[in-house]
Amino acid sequence: MKSNQKIKICHLTSVHSYRDTRIFLKECYSLASQDYEVYLVTPDAPDNNPLINHVKIILGVSSIHKNLLERVTRTVYQIYQTAYSLDAHIYHFHDPELIPVGLLLKTQGKKVIYDVHEDLPRQTLGKEYIPRILRHSIAWISEKIENYSAAKFDAIVTATPYIRNRFQKLGCNALDINNYPILAELHTPNINWLNKKPIVCYIGGIAKIRGIAEMVEAIGQANGKLLLAGRFESSQQQQQLMVMPGWSNVQDLGQIGRGEVAESMAVSMAGLVLFQPLPNHLNAQPNKMFEYMSAGIPVIASNFPLWQDIIEGNHCGLCVDPLNPQAIAQAIQWIFAHPQEAEQMGKNGRKAVEEKYNWEAEAKKLIALYEKLLT
Repeated sequence: MKSNQKIKICHLTSVHSYRDTRIFLKECYSLASQDYEVYLVTPDAPDNNPLINHVKIILGVSSIHKNLLERVTRTVYQIYQTAYSLDAHIYHFHDPELIPVGLLLKTQGKKVIYDVHEDLPRQTLGKEYIPRILRHSIAWISEKIENYSAAKFDAIVTATPYIRNRFQKLGCNALDINNYPILAELHTPNINWLNKKPIVCYIGGIAKIRGIAEMVEAIGQANGKLLLAGRFESSQQQQQLMVMPGWSNVQDLGQIGRGEVAESMAVSMAGLVLFQPLPNHLNAQPNKMFEYMSAGIPVIASNFPLWQDIIEGNHCGLCVDPLNPQAIAQAIQWIFAHPQEAEQMGKNGRKAVEEKYNWEAEAKKLIALYEKLLT
């Protein structure tokens, strides 16, 4: 079936903002550019349901429910009601808790895509709010439910090849659509590296398991500044970090827009992505790692084998033990002391993004999947 404005596509999320980079800026916008009529149902849309970047933003629920029980009951039901009323040709949902919505839409004869951002069972093993004694049982149950449901859907879109392989082994129509950066978005050409100050950046969710304490301790040893942008896991965590000696070397930017993200990367000599070695992290492909590369700055990353293949394989950064603040500090100091080598690392990373790790290539895969489902 040839794409045209009469073909209605509906993306669903009960957790993510309508400004989410993967869902809205990349997937929805790419589909809208092909003249599909694209709707995005989210929990925080403006009341007037605006048309933004040719995507119709629909308020799916009145508010984001913080309580998990409310999210998997009230929120899920409200999302389903909104989705059903839109009567789309394809529904594309982004959260495991919306699996019941996807199954209900299948009973209505709809085409349904499940977008798997994380390896849910392995992610569950790292959830500190779940009692340790229960984690393996809950992870096992979640995997059984997800596997059973995935077989019912028309396609599984995954954020990494590792997750894709898991679903392909189940016989699912699984395709990885990697969360690579948009080529033109974050790149600032013609930067004079000799004028750069000793600054590194971390941009993303601020959490213990993402190495925030080690980063703060390391920057305290490295005689430079850390630009920190994102949302803290909790106010208690923020208070604990603020009393650390290294905090005096941190500039807390809070949550910033995409333009400010580009500016922060442009003034930095490296970007940090130092996730701790949890099961869900070892084979992950953090969006920010590739965004640093796209911005043309070196990456200081955790020394997981997959990440080493990407970073060291493309000669675009340094990999260190994420649990060792001294090793992190030494990597930061090396970057500060070797600006010419750091600049070349940044160029190498940018070249790798231009040749392979870019959204433009992933968008073609997504569009081809839709065209196949509509024939």
